[in-house]
Amino acid sequence: MSALKQTLTTEAKAIGFAKIGVCRPTDIVEAGARLHAFVAARHHGQMEWLADRIEWRSDPSALWPEAKSMIMLADLYTPNHDPLAILQEKSRAAISVYAQNKDYHDVVKKRLKRLGRWLLEQAGEDHQIKVFVDTAPVMEKPLAQAAGLGWQGKHTNLLARDLGNFFFLGAIFTTVPLEPDSPDVSHCGSCTACLDICPTQAFPAPYQLDARRCISYLTIEHKGPIDPDLRSALGNRIYGCDDCLAVCPWNKFAQTATEMRYAPRDDLRAPNLAELVQLDDQGFRDRFSGSPIKRIGRDRFVRNVLYAIGNSGDAGLIEMARSLVDDPDAAVSDAAKWALEQRP
Repeated sequence: MSALKQTLTTEAKAIGFAKIGVCRPTDIVEAGARLHAFVAARHHGQMEWLADRIEWRSDPSALWPEAKSMIMLADLYTPNHDPLAILQEKSRAAISVYAQNKDYHDVVKKRLKRLGRWLLEQAGEDHQIKVFVDTAPVMEKPLAQAAGLGWQGKHTNLLARDLGNFFFLGAIFTTVPLEPDSPDVSHCGSCTACLDICPTQAFPAPYQLDARRCISYLTIEHKGPIDPDLRSALGNRIYGCDDCLAVCPWNKFAQTATEMRYAPRDDLRAPNLAELVQLDDQGFRDRFSGSPIKRIGRDRFVRNVLYAIGNSGDAGLIEMARSLVDDPDAAVSDAAKWALEQRP
């Protein structure tokens, strides 16, 4: 390992990253073919941004021809509690672990910029960097596997033998030539725990995802009413889903996250559905200021809460949906009517 890369690794961990690896722009050729097949099958649902810049996603050198190295970094958010326990509390909302506090985009990007500035100081100002956190046409998971951080499991998320699978990915593209790491390979073996637990059967085959059936996609990305055949499977999940991550056996080797900005806020750990369903637009924005939840807006959020209320089996709670039957948003109104139909 070169001296620069060795000190880069040390600096990355000092900043707070759990793991670092490097790959080249040409290391994910096969991932581009898989993405094309994913889009051709319409498994991306309403996420047209995946198709719009598919060539950039498929080939990092098309996104930035001058880049020589992709530095991939993992930032742990491993919970210190069982994310599945909340699913038994039907009158409370299940919010994905990653969204229970600060927006990770802001936290990770600041760390990436700090590390990138350090790299330029060491390599020289004639070099350049670009940092990415889940908002650019970059295939972070294939790049991370190529850089040796872990592998894409049967649930298509990245996991690692030493990290489990509760971690964010960040990328620094740079013109600095760095020694690449060896890619990781799958260590899933015969395990199918992540596939078996999926409430909506979103995996047509191991290592394949149909986002149109994924609860994370449905509660976050999908606009309008959700397919009635899938609503009962949502349970009380109102933002994201941790099921396939939580059951992965490799989590037993993971360290608990130490970043306090990822620790659950008291009001988001297990909030009451009765409280959330009453939020108007201003109340929603105030409650979720600085949270990744804010980006879906009040209407989609309340739609999700109404589905959870309908699934609660609590007649008193379900009755609260009546006040939203005439909501100006069509999806909210539809969800309220559906919830009332579920009254025992």
